[in-house]
Amino acid sequence: MKDFKNKVAAITGAASGMGRTLALELARRGCHLSLSDVNEKGLAETAAMASKLGVKVTTAKVNVADREAMVAWADQTAREHGKVNLIFNNAGVALGAFVETVKPSDFEWIMGINFWGVVWGTQAFLPHLKKAGEGHIVNTSSLFGLLSVPTQGTYNASKFAVRGFTEALRQELDMANSGVSATCVHPGGIRTNIAKDAKMDESMHKATGGKTEEARAKFDKLLNATTAESAALQILRAVECNKRRVLVGLDAKFLDKLVRVLGSWYQPLITLFAKKGMLG
Repeated sequence: MKDFKNKVAAITGAASGMGRTLALELARRGCHLSLSDVNEKGLAETAAMASKLGVKVTTAKVNVADREAMVAWADQTAREHGKVNLIFNNAGVALGAFVETVKPSDFEWIMGINFWGVVWGTQAFLPHLKKAGEGHIVNTSSLFGLLSVPTQGTYNASKFAVRGFTEALRQELDMANSGVSATCVHPGGIRTNIAKDAKMDESMHKATGGKTEEARAKFDKLLNATTAESAALQILRAVECNKRRVLVGLDAKFLDKLVRVLGSWYQPLITLFAKKGMLG
C-alpha cells in the first residue's frame, strides 16, 4: 500500500497510546477511520481529534476478545464506510505474574485480548479487505514476542503467538495473491500506559517485598524509550514498504540482534539481570 489517502482503516485500542497516534497520523494523510476500544471516554476524545483533520470517523465500543462483537464491528465498518482497507489489531494488555502461580482467569484474560483479539480481528476484517482489492493487516506483537523475561510468561505467550500467527498469515496471503498483505509489529519500549495499567499477580507483591508499585514504576521507565508518535510513523512506513516485520525502537532492534547472536544463551543473561533487579 503506497499511500493512505481515501483509504479506510480500522484500529483497535484507539482510546490512547499507539492506537490514538496511529489514528491521528492516518487522518493527517487523508485516511478515514473506524475506531474501537472499551474505554468510551478515551475513544470519543481520539475521534474528536481525528475528525478535526477532515476525515470520516466512526466509533464502537468493542471487546476484542469477543469474536461475535468483532465480526459485527467489521460488518458495521464496511456498511458505514463502504469499504475497509486496513485493520490494525493494536489493543493489548500486560500482566506481571510467575508461571507457577498465575491465576487461570488472568491467563485467559491476557490471551483473550492480546492473542484471540488479533485472531478475531484478522478473520473478521479479511473478507472485507479482499473485497476492497487492496488491504493490509497490521498485528501488534512485542519485543517480548522475540525474547522472554521472568514474570512475563503469560505476556510472552500471547505475543509469541501473535508473531507465529501473523507470519503464517503473511505466507498464506502471499500464496493467494489477493491484494492483501500483513505485517507483524514488534515494539520495544513505547511511552504508553500499558505498564501503568498492567495487572500484577499476588506473587509479584511477595517477590518485590511489597514494593509492587515501585517495580511497576521501574518497568514503566524501561518502556519509555520511544514516543508513540515515532512508533506510529515507523509502523506506517513499514506498511507502505510492505515489510513482513517491523522492529520499533532502537531497543527492539538491538535486542533482536542480541538474541540472533546468542541464541538461547540470552536467557541466562536475562536471568542475571532479573536477579540484580535491573528489569524492574
